[in-house]
Amino acid sequence: MNVIKITDLINPVFYSFWLNDRPNNILKGGRSSMKSSVISLKLLTDFIDDDNGNVVVLRKVGKYLSTSVYEQIKWAIYMLKLEHEFYFGKSPLIIRHRRTNTAFYFYGVDDPMKIKSAKIAKGYVMALWFEELAEFAGVEDIDIVSDTFIRQDLGDKEVKVYYSYNPPRNPYEWVNEWVDSKANDPDYFIHHSTYLDDEKGFLSNQMIRKIEQYKENDFDYWRWMYRGEVIGLGDMIYNMDHFHRLDSLPDDDDIILIDTATDTGHQVSATTHIALAYTKRRNVILLDTWYYSPENKVVKKAPSELSKAYKKWLDEIKKQYQRPIDMMTIDSAEGALRNQIYKDYSLKLHPISKKKKIDMIDNVQDLLAQGRFFYLDTENNKIFIEEHKKYQWDADTLQSDDPKVVKVDDHTVDAFQYYVNDNLRKLGLKY
Repeated sequence: MNVIKITDLINPVFYSFWLNDRPNNILKGGRSSMKSSVISLKLLTDFIDDDNGNVVVLRKVGKYLSTSVYEQIKWAIYMLKLEHEFYFGKSPLIIRHRRTNTAFYFYGVDDPMKIKSAKIAKGYVMALWFEELAEFAGVEDIDIVSDTFIRQDLGDKEVKVYYSYNPPRNPYEWVNEWVDSKANDPDYFIHHSTYLDDEKGFLSNQMIRKIEQYKENDFDYWRWMYRGEVIGLGDMIYNMDHFHRLDSLPDDDDIILIDTATDTGHQVSATTHIALAYTKRRNVILLDTWYYSPENKVVKKAPSELSKAYKKWLDEIKKQYQRPIDMMTIDSAEGALRNQIYKDYSLKLHPISKKKKIDMIDNVQDLLAQGRFFYLDTENNKIFIEEHKKYQWDADTLQSDDPKVVKVDDHTVDAFQYYVNDNLRKLGLKY
């Protein structure tokens, strides 16, 4: 019989976490620190020791469960060579122990009130895991869920609650302030880890090279993303050193496909379209910018005229670059132009599913920090660069958990954010 030693599967930095007995455990730190892997192993070993215990695993957005925490628990089960003891269900998401009939339950907390009706088939909940804690709306979100599962009297037992997250860069985000408030609470164990704590060499050389590339391209971004430091926001949003100018398309990096993104205006604000190439080296190149401002014009363009202009511009892009058009993204708040383009040309522009502004910006900064964004230095693209140079946070909102941007001359900026956030998986930015 092969004996599997847990100490072979976790780095020494996590030994203190593994051995502590506090009811609440907060594991924070940089990306690739392996904190989620350690939590999954801890949950599994405790689960195996309790024939009546169940584990509830939660993320804010339910659609991410199957590709993240579900697979993470499954990984832990295979690492301990216990896969023959479990049934892996996908609809609903559940991992059930065949002998005891207890299970790992997975819930999205899109609406925390829905969790109140959750039922456990056998036994009691012994542990909760809030993964990607920063995604949750606030303390109220986690309190509603926690209260649902810890209200049962378990005698001498206590429900263990685990929280894991990468700290947001803004010190005033609720999760940063909440964790700071627990620093001296005897019921909470707080742990910080980074990829640099990987003494046993679990991370691949490829991953280390990628992280070091971030460090070389944008040291502050690396500090936040991979050291898990709360670095603050600063005033200007983008580091313009990451916008790499091209006089012409590179000979050694062919275009695979082209995407477009649109930010629409109304009576006094501009409408813009941007065309972006995705290359075989996974780089992004801004090919062209179309920009129309109705400001100071007596007669403004109607949606039918803007629709015709978009089709003409799109056809010119296709003719010039001879590559397929993939995603055509548009502001989800704008229905008039999207409907007009579909009516006129049967073209379906995809309305972007918006997030908090700071989260949309973070994804753009991720792409930029990898050194993968380029732009053709043309007259049309000048406005794109100028708007990004001036883009900044509203200083009056920086000391809040929801900082705002200065909404002036930001149409190409918004369009770029729509593009990145509507193509996260293709761009390799979805984790």
